[in-house]
Amino acid sequence: MRPPYPPSPERSAELRRRFAEEARSERPDLSTLCLLVGAEADRELDEAGLDAAQVELDRLAGLLPFRPGGPRAWAVALRELLGERMGFHGTPGDYQRLESSLLHEVLLRRRGLPILLSVVWLEVARRAGAPVYGVALPGHFVVGFGPDEGQVLADPFDGGRVLTGADAELLVAGATGSGIDPSMLRPADPLDVVLRILNNVRAWAAARPERSDVALWAVELSLLLPSHPARLRYERAQLLVQRGEFAAGAVELEAYAEVVSAVDEGAAERVRGEALAARAMLN
Repeated sequence: MRPPYPPSPERSAELRRRFAEEARSERPDLSTLCLLVGAEADRELDEAGLDAAQVELDRLAGLLPFRPGGPRAWAVALRELLGERMGFHGTPGDYQRLESSLLHEVLLRRRGLPILLSVVWLEVARRAGAPVYGVALPGHFVVGFGPDEGQVLADPFDGGRVLTGADAELLVAGATGSGIDPSMLRPADPLDVVLRILNNVRAWAAARPERSDVALWAVELSLLLPSHPARLRYERAQLLVQRGEFAAGAVELEAYAEVVSAVDEGAAERVRGEALAARAMLN
């Protein structure tokens, strides 16, 4: 894939306005938010490309059988269509690729991280009327079908394999070393899904200091969500300093120190020291 580069400042401002508006709507649309993330990453994704991705999700939904039955029947129908017929699945190498976190690229390549493949499952199944939702297991996102008492889990990264209880236990044990807590099986909020996707983008960029531009837009989109960790403001300030924007970074560090001082004056003083060091870089 070509190196993904962000759009022009004018296009970025418009995308972020739409992202913030959608995130604060009464019922945020997961596919729209994910595609706006993709457009912020990839200047080649224009309005026609955004529309084409939504049309592809609609097309895939139209290929599902009409209301196949209960939760397990839905899970099997999605596996047969998306996993077996269309070839959507993941591989270990997908963790090293930024496009594995971009919905439009996942639809094109039919490869991606577990959470992005789950977004494909969720959006196709939702359009077809399935009782579907995301399940944020520790370290591995999957999809769920049906109510708590009859819940069926499927793993899109493994081509939509329907999971047994033992399978789910193994996934959680591999990530945490302990068993499943019932709270882990609750439906994931769409905005939490988007934040988790942006966290993955930040992790990808953190391993590649030369792509601090990617880390910065991922943090800034995260800050547009109605609920986000306050520490993201500190991360943004550090990125600005890293990128040579010392004055702007110092201002952000000082603002974050004011927030932190209410609960930890020692930490606030350390952040103020970082702000002073950033300003010193201007001389």
